[in-house]
Amino acid sequence: MSAEKFEKSKTIELRKKHVGPSCKIFFSHDPIKIVQAKGQYMYDEKGQCYLDCINNVAHVGHCHPDVVKAAAQQMELLNTNSRFLHDNLVFYAQRLQATLPEKLSVCYFVNSGSEANDLALRLARQYSGHKDIITLENAYHGHVSSLIDISPYKFHQLSDAEQNQFVHVAPSPDVYRGKYRADYSDPATAYANEVKAIIDTVHKKGGKIAAFIAESLQSCGGQVIPPVGYFQQVAKHVHKAGGLFIADEVQVGFGRVGTNFWAFQLQGEDFVPDIVTMGKPIGNGHPMSCVVTTREVAEAFMSSGMEYFNTFGGNPVSCAIGLAVLDVIVKEDLQGNALRVGQYLTNLLEKQKEKHPLIGDIRLKEQHILLSADGPHRNVLKFKPPMCFTMEDADLVVEKIDLILTELDDALGLKLSSTLNPGNECSKMKMPTDENGHQFPNGLVHSRGSSQGGPHQTKRLKT
Repeated sequence: MSAEKFEKSKTIELRKKHVGPSCKIFFSHDPIKIVQAKGQYMYDEKGQCYLDCINNVAHVGHCHPDVVKAAAQQMELLNTNSRFLHDNLVFYAQRLQATLPEKLSVCYFVNSGSEANDLALRLARQYSGHKDIITLENAYHGHVSSLIDISPYKFHQLSDAEQNQFVHVAPSPDVYRGKYRADYSDPATAYANEVKAIIDTVHKKGGKIAAFIAESLQSCGGQVIPPVGYFQQVAKHVHKAGGLFIADEVQVGFGRVGTNFWAFQLQGEDFVPDIVTMGKPIGNGHPMSCVVTTREVAEAFMSSGMEYFNTFGGNPVSCAIGLAVLDVIVKEDLQGNALRVGQYLTNLLEKQKEKHPLIGDIRLKEQHILLSADGPHRNVLKFKPPMCFTMEDADLVVEKIDLILTELDDALGLKLSSTLNPGNECSKMKMPTDENGHQFPNGLVHSRGSSQGGPHQTKRLKT
């Protein structure tokens, strides 16, 4: 086990003293000090093992030896910027493009999902000559100013903030709790028509649409899977208005949905976005990201006359790491594993839904049970482990969920159900948090019933 530099109490003290107070920590009432990780497991300073269901960044597993080796070997040779020729850059761009539709052929390498989405907005505005952006309710696209403006998940938290006049929010295409649900005759068309209505309103006020941006599956927004055909129809409306379609794959790409490498491909082969952004899992924890677009959009960006340069984007070490991640996904069939384990997990949770009245919908489209709380009411469990997560791990997690839900049933006076035996020693489970580290007493389930108002209030349970 890695040695500590400080006692845990000293680490907490120094963090409070030197780290910005708005930088939240997971499980703030009892934070975990992690000193080592491997695969889907993390270890604290006392050697306690935790099954990691939160880190979608460690995509192929924490500290994967192939990724570590690729990084170390390239660091021993060279690390510099992309103004020099280097084979890693072009080879990685070629490999990445091979996973995408043919027309998405030009890459811009950057350092984070936020940086990628910010650049995507620049590309769209330069190409179209327009300014207005359509985003989805509850969306989150990053932490820089341009992205907070298009992220209702963030800007709704600001008490004195006014919505940017160039940003327009469309309904989330949620067929479980949204305006048009699964029993509606054609929810895809209905939700797409909401976007068209926004475009018409913008035009009447003298505005012009630069882009529509959406995560291919809304993650922070509550694990919302758009109905098939929605993106195609939205793209048609946006293109007619002179804008572009940006697919944000920062959280959901690289094989996580199981059936496809990219989540936007769930819409069908007839849908291809104009810009795709990627980040988080791309470097397995190394800070890197990418924007991929068409030759036409890239040429329009070039026509501005302004050079685009990124000091660290596309450096030889980052590209070596990115290549290693792609290799591991293929070598260990992690996309196939996501499909198999995801379906197994879905089946286990469907059985829990039959036992526990608190559970509403089960949404697994990759990893897809959810173990940090999110969504507009913070009542959806977001399950996003490393892709090496196994069926045995799934059994363990569902055992723990069953145990906690049984306690919740008891606390709320609902029908009791039998519990399964606790798992092995690597099974200590913390109550879920949101992306900002806030802890919720009831975050285990997407509860049944109306979406109006906040989540059910129940007592906090410890396990």
